[in-house]
Amino acid sequence: MKSSLIALSVFIVGLLLGKFSLLPEFMFNPLLPLAVLFVMVLFVGIGLGFSRECWETLRRMHLRILLVPVGAIVGTYAGVLAASPFLPEYSLWQILAVGSGFGYYSLSSFIITGAGLPVLGSIALLSNIMREVSTLLLTPALVRLLGPLAPIGTAGATSMDTCLPVILKNTDEAYGLISIFSGTLLTMLVPVIVSFCLGMG
Repeated sequence: MKSSLIALSVFIVGLLLGKFSLLPEFMFNPLLPLAVLFVMVLFVGIGLGFSRECWETLRRMHLRILLVPVGAIVGTYAGVLAASPFLPEYSLWQILAVGSGFGYYSLSSFIITGAGLPVLGSIALLSNIMREVSTLLLTPALVRLLGPLAPIGTAGATSMDTCLPVILKNTDEAYGLISIFSGTLLTMLVPVIVSFCLGMG
């Protein structure tokens, strides 16, 4: 709970600093957070590469590792079905397109907005950001209550990058590899499934 509160506090401070432009101009360069993310993922990769235990766990899981992203997809669509009655102005396929962002808010919202659905694109942006932020804040509780695979599922595509450090901190290196695999697969599926759902809707 303590780490979640710290993460929430840092997030709120960041919002306020950005809102009131209290930082130097170079801090608003869109390449800066990308560079920080790459450095963070590099060090995570180095740590995972040194761990023999995580590679052994991955070898033992074999094809069962596919159940992790499949579980994330099934859970996402269950949530979409539960939310669909609250968005009667959109078809089920269009709402499925929103869920199919799997946390990858920048790409999914871009595709949906480009399809002539700007309001739905905004909903995709907000819902996928909420998915990512919720994982960052709730991972300790999710691990404790539901097990180490839970935050990997809730993070979706972001389990391979922004949510990876907090998942690693609260699980171990083996789950870090599973997290990268699941996030990578979901990331690749996002443009395919979102476009497919929009085509059906």
